[in-house]
Amino acid sequence: MNFLRGVMGGQAAGPQPSGAETIQKLCDRVASSTLLEDRRDAVRALKSLSKKYRMEVGTQAMDHLINILQTDRSDSEILGYALDTLYNIICNDEEEEQDEAAQKQADDLGAQFTEQFVQDPEHVTLLLALLEEFDFHVRWPGVKLLTALLKNQCVQVQGIILVSPMGVSRLMDLLADSREVIRNDGLLLLQQLTKSNAAIQKIVAFENAFERLLDIITEEGSSDGGIVVEDCLLLLVNLLKNNSSNQNFFKEGSYIQRMKPWFEVGDDNSGWSAQKVTNLHLMLQLVRVMVSPVNSPGATASCQKSMYQCGLLQQLCTILMATGVPADILTETINTVSEVIRGSQVNQDYFASVNAPSNPPRPAIVVLLMSMVNERQPFVLRCAVLYCFQCFLYKNQKGQGEIVATLLPSTIDANSISAGQLLCGGLFSVDSLSNWCAAVALAHALQDNLTQKEQLLRVQLATSLGKPPVSLLQQCTNILSQGDKIVRRGSKVQTRVGLLMLLCTWINNCPIAVTHFLHNQENVPFLTAQISENLGEDERLVQGLCALLLGICIYYNDNSLENYTKEKLKQLIEKRIGKENFVEKLGFITKHELYSRAAQKPQPVFPSPEQMLFDHEFTKLVKELEGVITKAVHKSSEDEKKEEEVKKTLEQHDNIVTQYKELIREQDAQIQELKEQVASMSSQNEQMQTTVTQQLAQIQQHKDQYNILKLKLGKENQNQSNSQGDSSQVNGLQTEELTQLREEVEELRKQHTLLQTQLHDKDALINTLVSKCEEAKSLSESRAELEQQLASATSTVAILQTEQAKLQTEVQESKKEQDDLLMLLADQDQKIHSLKQKLKDLGETVHNQYYNFH
Repeated sequence: MNFLRGVMGGQAAGPQPSGAETIQKLCDRVASSTLLEDRRDAVRALKSLSKKYRMEVGTQAMDHLINILQTDRSDSEILGYALDTLYNIICNDEEEEQDEAAQKQADDLGAQFTEQFVQDPEHVTLLLALLEEFDFHVRWPGVKLLTALLKNQCVQVQGIILVSPMGVSRLMDLLADSREVIRNDGLLLLQQLTKSNAAIQKIVAFENAFERLLDIITEEGSSDGGIVVEDCLLLLVNLLKNNSSNQNFFKEGSYIQRMKPWFEVGDDNSGWSAQKVTNLHLMLQLVRVMVSPVNSPGATASCQKSMYQCGLLQQLCTILMATGVPADILTETINTVSEVIRGSQVNQDYFASVNAPSNPPRPAIVVLLMSMVNERQPFVLRCAVLYCFQCFLYKNQKGQGEIVATLLPSTIDANSISAGQLLCGGLFSVDSLSNWCAAVALAHALQDNLTQKEQLLRVQLATSLGKPPVSLLQQCTNILSQGDKIVRRGSKVQTRVGLLMLLCTWINNCPIAVTHFLHNQENVPFLTAQISENLGEDERLVQGLCALLLGICIYYNDNSLENYTKEKLKQLIEKRIGKENFVEKLGFITKHELYSRAAQKPQPVFPSPEQMLFDHEFTKLVKELEGVITKAVHKSSEDEKKEEEVKKTLEQHDNIVTQYKELIREQDAQIQELKEQVASMSSQNEQMQTTVTQQLAQIQQHKDQYNILKLKLGKENQNQSNSQGDSSQVNGLQTEELTQLREEVEELRKQHTLLQTQLHDKDALINTLVSKCEEAKSLSESRAELEQQLASATSTVAILQTEQAKLQTEVQESKKEQDDLLMLLADQDQKIHSLKQKLKDLGETVHNQYYNFH
């Protein structure tokens, strides 16, 4: 500081040097001084001036400061001063009571000096190397400087760090620093580093970030913790949002289970701090990141399963039904539960079983619906309940059936409030937002469910004493078309849009519901009158929806009502509205400014109740139907007949194809059976051949024995001089053996004959099988030929369809040419008659040497 006093104010008299001059002298000192102490004093002086004279220090001193970082690595004090000075000139921290112009100038300066610093990537690499220094005076200002650089030039600095060896790993080490201030600022640095960079996010995740961050959150007190918990949660959101790889790593690492304790809320929920509310908001946001509808269905389903199995869903439902929970936390919890159960049958079934702790207990669904149709509840809460109800019914036919059942006469319980009663109450209340929410909720109970659309046709409503009940469908159309008090309530655009969306969803792809709708004689005239009028901008959407509803009545019409067949409805449109006008009105829906917003994501998010007009699922229905309705309206009866004929031709073709396929299938079975028979017979033939060989060997053996005995017998006959007793004994013995051998030989001959017969039969059978194999081969060739014919027939049908269109055109042209020719021939005929008459008048003989053409 002695040096600084000498430079800035050592002399009492004479002009004082300006700031720029002082900074110039300090820079010269930094550059030229050989003593470390002099350089250190000069850098310290620059640091003290860097906030007041930011422009001058940044312009003149940056290169010198960077040089200090490179050359004076051994002195932590001068390194700390240099890093602090660079931070002061680069950082854009907002000053109190600074006007907008001054702040913009400060931001521009920060961007300018950041660009100058990162122009050479080695400067960032140098900074990363300095972060390895454990000395607090180097590490802490280094962390702050790198954070400021990332704030000002995020993408460029991220790129340098990404290619720097061990760059990300060095920064992850900051989380393990025992000094809280460095660890906490390290969290802020990693937040900036991981913004919108999937590659860095993956590296950070695989550097054990999840384990470390969850440990810090637990150490700091989870939801009751301070701002450090908030910073950890923000970093987790960065790592997981829109990063499927990290989400899978988080799930596979069983980190979802570690989120459950975050949501253990006690009985006393009064006096929550603002920090606790912020922390819980981020915790709920993290759950939603893992089960977001924009994630792949498989990944979402897997996370939903884990959340149910570890008890996280049950914990969230406890918060949902708890008392004293702040309204904004309750709203976000409802949204979170919505996405945890969306499309998951197990989770949806569990949610259906949850009861509120009331006396008597009521289902959570009923309690939530009571809030949705209550106009005194906050708007965002009502939107959240609607989303929860939609997610409960999403791809849940069982749940849809349970909701519709609460409306049916056979299941209504007079002693308790049901979901169906609340929806009907909301549908016909004086609050237009309740009308819209109830209509959309009921439409979701019918989404892609033909059975429930037909069941809902049975619902009857008692409108007033002494009057017969009317169907729910009829009451919805009454609100739209009748001129009593109901219509004044329903004349609001929001109410009418809600009811029209419900009706379109209800009768779509349900011919029975279309018939019920058309059966009311007032409905079609009302729709045509609405569409044909020239109304204001606000009414255009209603006109478009009326056109959509009428279009569905045409497209899904089964022609069961004689007065309102497809053809008659199209004629009505042509006469009363005009086809082009009808299509133009239909197009108003997708052109509406709020349509595209609703189409983006399933959650109903609206800035204000008045802008709550479109439902996400309904936008998908409009996209699906707009084109087919336009085509259906433009088709003439002749086109429909031609289409019907082509359809029949194609059906016949399909029948032929089916027959061919069946024939080929049968032939395949026959061929397989014949192959098996051939294999079996071949095996039997081999066995028979072996048996015959063995029998022949035995016969030959017996023949040899017989010949030997004959020789013996001959010799013994020559010795008949022997005693009679002895001779008789010998002859008797030989005679018995001879008889026995003769019998055996005879038996063997019979067996031989039998085996020869069997062998002959087998040969005949083998010949038969050979002929069948040839037949099978012939069948295979026939099948190939049939397949070729099938392919040819398929292509022929396509060619015939094309040729049919060409021939129709040619026939029309030929017919026109023929008509022209006939007219010419008729004129010629008339002229010939006239000439003949003149010849007769002149006394000439006339011969009929021409033809009449007709």
